[in-house]
Amino acid sequence: MGAMAPRNEFTEGFIDFLAASPTSFHAASAMAHRLDEAGFTPLDEKQGWGQVSGRHYFVRGGALLAWVAPEQLSGRAAFRIVGAHNDSPALKLKPDPGYTAAGWQQLNMEVYGGPLLNSFLDRELGLAGRIVERDGSEHLVRTGAIMRVSQLAPHLDRSVNDKLSIDRQFQLMPSFGLGEEPDIIELLCGQAGIGVGDLAFAEVLSYPTQEPAVFGNHEEFLASARLDNLSSVYPALVALERMTDSSDVAVLAAFDHEEVGSATASGAAGPILADALARIARGLGVSGDAWYAMLARSSCISSDAAHSVNPNHLAKYDPQTWPMMNQGPALKVNAQQRYATDGPGAALWQRACRAAGVPSQVFVSNNDVPCGSTIGPITATRLGISTVDVGIPILSMHSAREMCGTADPGYLSGELGAYWQGA
Repeated sequence: MGAMAPRNEFTEGFIDFLAASPTSFHAASAMAHRLDEAGFTPLDEKQGWGQVSGRHYFVRGGALLAWVAPEQLSGRAAFRIVGAHNDSPALKLKPDPGYTAAGWQQLNMEVYGGPLLNSFLDRELGLAGRIVERDGSEHLVRTGAIMRVSQLAPHLDRSVNDKLSIDRQFQLMPSFGLGEEPDIIELLCGQAGIGVGDLAFAEVLSYPTQEPAVFGNHEEFLASARLDNLSSVYPALVALERMTDSSDVAVLAAFDHEEVGSATASGAAGPILADALARIARGLGVSGDAWYAMLARSSCISSDAAHSVNPNHLAKYDPQTWPMMNQGPALKVNAQQRYATDGPGAALWQRACRAAGVPSQVFVSNNDVPCGSTIGPITATRLGISTVDVGIPILSMHSAREMCGTADPGYLSGELGAYWQGA
């Protein structure tokens, strides 16, 4: 059994990162800030990159790609890629969102991704995201706790404890205030320091305002929003910051829009990673047949949250495979290729775990329970490289407040670091 990890420097840093990252846009910004402090150089996709060796990154919306490359590649060099995602299920503000109902100010929102809808009820929520001006200028915005979706009391619905059914259009709209003021668009534009007339578009989502919390008799658990998938992003970020010289190119790809299918310009199904790898390779003098050979030698660890066993719902799990918290990240396996893990990928994972001294487990679905997917199969399909799916076990996945073990993010960071260093 893995050792417990009470509050330590890694956990405190993770909590700070979670608190700073209510949306994918904020997560990419927080990552960029840390990479700046770690000596990484930001690059502009719209300009020539020139020097690509060393430590670099670029941001595209809510996605960030970073890498550490040697000055000169050997003939056997490869890309070692860790893929994750910055987005999480939420409620997303619609255009012209404000309306009134029975004297209440309401916000018209739509569901982003596949959340546990009931977890957004009776919870103080804020708004956060990106405001874009007509001239293309971008601003990050974030409010405090300003809204709430209230449940109907059981006195008015005697069946509520038998089966909770939520109408997404009419029963999931947050209450924002009383009367007519203030206007939500004016509030957000005020935060951005622009006039309402300058607003082109608002990409703004809900977020739970309750702070992350360590709990448990031995401080062995962490509860927070957005553990899916910042529980992969932060460990990978820390591992990349600690990278030393390597003969391969270490790449971190933190995509956006995984929760809605990844088919966007900043998602894993788009060309963002493939284009970046091609530009890096060309900048290092690799082209033509040598480029394809380098890609064939490359690999990817797709890191996304895994399912810990829930003791109240054992029938939903494979009876032989029960991932536990604080016993290490899980290798994710699926015969239908909802996860990309295969033999060579599993061997790669085992080498990295052994090099890092990290415990590991396996997750496989119950045959009667549908399996989710990740950016792993997408990346394997787009690039044709060996890919393995892993993740730390969590509970309440897609809830407004998820739960993980405090030891597992650190274990994952050690494993990803060992992979990047050549294990």
